[in-house]
Amino acid sequence: MSLLTPGIGLIFWMTLTFLIILIILGKWGWPVIIKGLKKREQAIKESLEKAEQAKEEMAKLTSGNEELLRKAQQERDDILKQAREIKDNMINQAKQQAQDEASKIITSAKESINNEKIKAMTELKKEVANLSIEIAEKVLQAEVSDKKKSEEIISKEMEKINLN
Repeated sequence: MSLLTPGIGLIFWMTLTFLIILIILGKWGWPVIIKGLKKREQAIKESLEKAEQAKEEMAKLTSGNEELLRKAQQERDDILKQAREIKDNMINQAKQQAQDEASKIITSAKESINNEKIKAMTELKKEVANLSIEIAEKVLQAEVSDKKKSEEIISKEMEKINLN
């Protein structure tokens, strides 16, 4: 049973050793351990704060990126709308110019046709007048000489006019 009940000398030396170790640890060990734990705690806090800041910055960047994306899409839509309007205006202007040119060409052609028609009518009138004068001259010359002959001349001249 001596193992279960220690002697007074053993208890004294064990208590003295325990107290010396406790004093040494209290003087030099615990402050170092506590200081290291506090440093670690501070580093963990700083890391958590930095992580939170990074998270906030990422949220800001994400919202900023979304805003930039929205603006870019709006600008793209505006540019496309302007391009469509410019295209439509160009097409309408081209159509209008083509219609104007066609109208000018048609008007010019009509004027040219009318001028040619007037010219042809004038030439025809001159030709008819010349033929009338020739017939009249021949009739007058024939009348003076013979009446039957003048009628033949008139008939011949009328046939020439009909043939031409």
